Amino acid sequence: VQLVESGGGLVQAGGSLELSCAASGLIFSNYNVKWYREALGTGRELVASIGRVTGETYYANSVKGRFTISRDDAKSTGYLQMDNLRPEDTARYYCNLDFGPTVVSGGQGTQVTVSS
Repeated sequence: VQLVESGGGLVQAGGSLELSCAASGLIFSNYNVKWYREALGTGRELVASIGRVTGETYYANSVKGRFTISRDDAKSTGYLQMDNLRPEDTARYYCNLDFGPTVVSGGQGTQVTVSS
């Protein structure tokens, strides 16, 4: 089982990035997809999630209206489209998959840096 995040980078405030979370070795459609972020000196924050089957979404208040989570089960990939980025969005972003008690964690995450 492997989960790889990608798509991070350096962007100016107001810019956009799309993160990807590619899975292999499992049945992706069985899992909820969650994106977390961790900034220096802070704990891990749940940014967004998208459910299996119904595709129900959740967003943290801090990103609501700017970030969009999606999934492509045929490609076993989850996405996080981030628009109107702010310096406070600077963090390392991680994805997790979960279903009941089963959690699949990503690897190194992907760094997003937003300059003012």
